[in-house]
Amino acid sequence: MNFKDLSTLRPDLAFIAHWVPANAHVLDVGCGDGAMLRYLQGDKQCTGYGIEIDDRSLLASAQRGINVIQQDMEKGLSIFSDNSFDTVLCLSSLQMMQHVEPLLRDIVRVGSEAIISFPNFAYWPHRVALAKGRMPVSKSLPYQWYDTPNVRCATIYDFEELAAECGLEVLDRVALADGKPVSFLPNLRGSLAVFRLRKKARPGA
Repeated sequence: MNFKDLSTLRPDLAFIAHWVPANAHVLDVGCGDGAMLRYLQGDKQCTGYGIEIDDRSLLASAQRGINVIQQDMEKGLSIFSDNSFDTVLCLSSLQMMQHVEPLLRDIVRVGSEAIISFPNFAYWPHRVALAKGRMPVSKSLPYQWYDTPNVRCATIYDFEELAAECGLEVLDRVALADGKPVSFLPNLRGSLAVFRLRKKARPGA
């Protein structure tokens, strides 16, 4: 899979891929069909693993030649030691977790850096839907309230607060709309929030 293929399939992943350095050792938590790892392995010579629980996604990843482990993310990442990876990805998966904070802490434990993305609940069409008394449905939140796998809703500002509480440094933050960065009023106009994080250095370290 080349960059053009990834851009066509998932513009958001194509943008995020620029944050992953060449030759990095990568863990993709909730890797889905493996498209991101397939691109990173082929175009940027990265190595690594995917974690996925869904049987169909697991099969799709395996068919793409991804080293994928079937595991429930809610159980954490105890199978990996500290700083096992250069980059840990958790893309549009964290909002599906019951226990977000422990998983976030585990992600930055096993990776030198982490890249997290999630639907921005403060996106203006979501606000309009709520103002009309309805739960929002959009490209980033494509489910009805009764069949959604998402159990958490967050805005860009919410996640910034959580990152600070977890002792994390925000290296980059961007809001995307149709895979393109939004600079003006990002919490209002961006449908997908993307953060690049790492643990804050200890004083004197």
